[in-house]
Amino acid sequence: MAEKNDFFQSQTVLDFNKSLEPFHLGPLWHAIPELMHKQPTPQAVPYLWKWETLYAKLMEAKDIFTPERGGERRAIYLQNPGLTGRQPWGWASTTQTLYAAVQLILPGETAPSHRHTQSALRFIMKGEGAYSIVQGERIFMEEGDFLTTPKGLWHGHGHPGDKPMIWMDCLDIPTIYAIGGTFFEHYPETIEQPQAPDNYSSHRYAGGMVRPISDRRPQAAPLGSYKWAQTLAALDGLSQYEPDPYDGYAVEYINPSNGRTASPNIASWMQKLPQGFHSKAHRHTHSVIYQVFKGCGYSIIDGVRFDWSEGDFLVIPNWALHEHVALADSYLFSASDLPIMEKFEVDREEGYEGQQAVTGVFEPLLP
Repeated sequence: MAEKNDFFQSQTVLDFNKSLEPFHLGPLWHAIPELMHKQPTPQAVPYLWKWETLYAKLMEAKDIFTPERGGERRAIYLQNPGLTGRQPWGWASTTQTLYAAVQLILPGETAPSHRHTQSALRFIMKGEGAYSIVQGERIFMEEGDFLTTPKGLWHGHGHPGDKPMIWMDCLDIPTIYAIGGTFFEHYPETIEQPQAPDNYSSHRYAGGMVRPISDRRPQAAPLGSYKWAQTLAALDGLSQYEPDPYDGYAVEYINPSNGRTASPNIASWMQKLPQGFHSKAHRHTHSVIYQVFKGCGYSIIDGVRFDWSEGDFLVIPNWALHEHVALADSYLFSASDLPIMEKFEVDREEGYEGQQAVTGVFEPLLP
């Protein structure tokens, strides 16, 4: 091995490598160690954003930026420190494949309608009274609701209520950007006008996961809003039995017309971790963004302890060893790139015997 390394570092080889550059050519023998890792080595890093910081910055932003003034959303995205400066695909990236942000809309505001080739989802964190309008349907949002807006659908937001509303956005922006598939279009008017009764799709699914017979044929988004009360009922039903050793009690939001993930490239789950639950450690090739809807606890990621509480965001990069501990009954919303990994047939999961030793504690940045 030493002789091989000496050969690759010999002046003759180095000079030849250099001679290829003016012709826009490159030597595979030099590049292959960086291109072909023995296992995933993500540039994204584990990270935790505290609710106190996110809320403080949103409150500062409300006095500086308005949707009317800027013509866009008042959203602050979660920039993974491991991807900072890795232009262009690392910009505005929470993981290497997904973008996440917190968005604030105030009473009386309107966020203009637009559409794009990225798929979007929303998880409602705080507040009430606002709506998203998707393909002519006004969907009024409540805390704990999950909304999906697959690619190509017109969507905007309005707020006729009287309380501020904050939600999580997640889109597959880095993925679509990396493959050169980005298209974006503003709606001809400020915001799309209603063409269907308010909350039409959720009324059609008021009975839970039984679908109208007209939805037997696959559609992009037959159900635009998944209500918290139904999600909670599903978790309560599971809670009568033993939890999954890795994920506790978990349900997945799906498209009822085809049985697949509600968003084509993003899997969305709600997990309940009962007080005292300590999961087994494992790792997988899909990355995950967690939003702590309720509760408190900590996660150990590659030996480092991340303490979380209500409102926080936690990112677990792909192939990072992790486990969760709930110090109170906790509800974690998560978005992951599992569908992307499945489409490329590189999804893999690996368990870990025992539990990790804690080698450090993450210190979050506070305002």
